[in-house]
Amino acid sequence: MNPSRASHVSRAALTVLALLTAASACGDAGELRGAGPTATAVSPARLWPDLPAASSPAWDYGEAETETVKGVTVPGDDIHKVDPVAVVRAEIAAHADMYTADNSPYTGTATGMAACGRNGGAGTGACPVLKAYYRDLTGDGRDDMTLGFRLLPGNETAVRVYTFQRHRLVQIMANDDAVTAVELAGRAVIIRSPSQIPGYEYRAQWTWDADQKAMLLTRDEFLRTGKPERALSSPAASSPAASSSASAR
Repeated sequence: MNPSRASHVSRAALTVLALLTAASACGDAGELRGAGPTATAVSPARLWPDLPAASSPAWDYGEAETETVKGVTVPGDDIHKVDPVAVVRAEIAAHADMYTADNSPYTGTATGMAACGRNGGAGTGACPVLKAYYRDLTGDGRDDMTLGFRLLPGNETAVRVYTFQRHRLVQIMANDDAVTAVELAGRAVIIRSPSQIPGYEYRAQWTWDADQKAMLLTRDEFLRTGKPERALSSPAASSPAASSSASAR
């Protein structure tokens, strides 16, 4: 073997050795490892196959219920120009049994509306109307309005969604509950509510349904949120109208 060829063979051997070393190092750092035995898939077992069909619908959660707001219109159906305070006042006028009649559960809300406009608009001062948020929840390319207001006395919050349909302002979602957070995700409204069990919460999702022209309760979950700290007081005990609330619970 001539020196030149021996030199080439030596360099080739070193190259192969380096590649093997690199491959070994990579395998040590990121090789696949077993996660243990996989549970065997089990198909659902249907119980009581001879059970007769239900004779009535399941519990009504208020889905597919819409309501036209009377007396509130704006030029061009621009929902950004709708006054949230006027919308809440229209609801109070349309539902006196809830807000202004004798023994109404939410008389504090009707009384508190006097502070709206005098000490500021929605989301300011003692006004029970919260700041409005805008997003296209119906998929028609136009913003819809998500509105909230406090139900007083008590610790509940009313969450509403409005859109324009045929030049009319229409309420397409309504939910009253003890609320810890409200989120907009895509075309859905997610409402988080406290639980009596520490470390857990209720989470309800309302999603637009084009066939029903309303937002439907598409998911209602009971989820763990973290380490239990302390028990919460019962919403039913602190709210005078828990029995009449249009709650997703």
